[in-house]
Amino acid sequence: MWQRMTTPSTALRLSTDPVPLGKSGTYVFPIAWGMWRLARADGKDDIGAVIARIEAALEAGITLFDTADIYGCDAALGFGGAEVLLGKALALRPDLRERMVIATKGGIVLGTPYDSSSAYLARALDASLDRLGLPWVELYQIHRRDFLAHPRDVATALAAMVESGKVRSVGVSNYSPAETDALQAFLPFPLVSTQPEFSAARPAPLFDGTLDQAMARDFAVLAWSPLARGRLVDRDHPASALIAKQGERFGADAAAAALSWVMAHPSRAIPIVGSQTPERILAARDAYKVEWTATEWYAVLQASLGEPLP
Repeated sequence: MWQRMTTPSTALRLSTDPVPLGKSGTYVFPIAWGMWRLARADGKDDIGAVIARIEAALEAGITLFDTADIYGCDAALGFGGAEVLLGKALALRPDLRERMVIATKGGIVLGTPYDSSSAYLARALDASLDRLGLPWVELYQIHRRDFLAHPRDVATALAAMVESGKVRSVGVSNYSPAETDALQAFLPFPLVSTQPEFSAARPAPLFDGTLDQAMARDFAVLAWSPLARGRLVDRDHPASALIAKQGERFGADAAAAALSWVMAHPSRAIPIVGSQTPERILAARDAYKVEWTATEWYAVLQASLGEPLP
């Protein structure tokens, strides 16, 4: 378990113990791999390269694999592209599936831009499963809030997914705590996850109640863009120098240090690694080399905010 001692010089230690996926009964490795850029990296439909990435993630210990129907919309394969590639990889290597916890998302519609109506979500899930070539997935999340959908109707769609056996558990992505509460009020079972953008460059979930709600409700926190789209690695952010220096102290790079900063929070946030290079995916495990004291962790936060904490 995450552990914080009382002395200022003691490190905030990370644990490789599996993290519960909320109250689903499923446990996952504390780092995940995401496929936001998968279709962009494989516009030529290189399934061998996709398999190599999956194998690298599994070798690193990763068990949670994050995708969405919108992933690939800006690449040659178009909408659903990342799911298509993952589905083809699993068709060639079905043995990989038993080692994977697969999460996908729906609700973003190009040009609309959001649709969380019951009818649309039912179609979106079936389309995702068809592209993946799977009868069910462990986790389905609403990708972004549809302001024109009553949370009662969204809950009806999610409950039907679980009842059908096509989805084991459900969660939300980019939802505020109030939006999450509204949805949960109409569900007959607990949401298991929330997926905010969270990094040293985007610390808003620390202040807007997202992480507090997750700890209070036992949600798994799936942190997307933990490297802030590369800004924390390219030193294009006020906190990046401190992060790079911390990594160097422990023989790791800035990317590993940025991941460890996210993981040090007591919500046990699971950073989603977006690299599409097997070597970089494997290197994500270097996050465990990096230690932070509370003073060092807060120094990064203050650098990010650009002002001292009160």
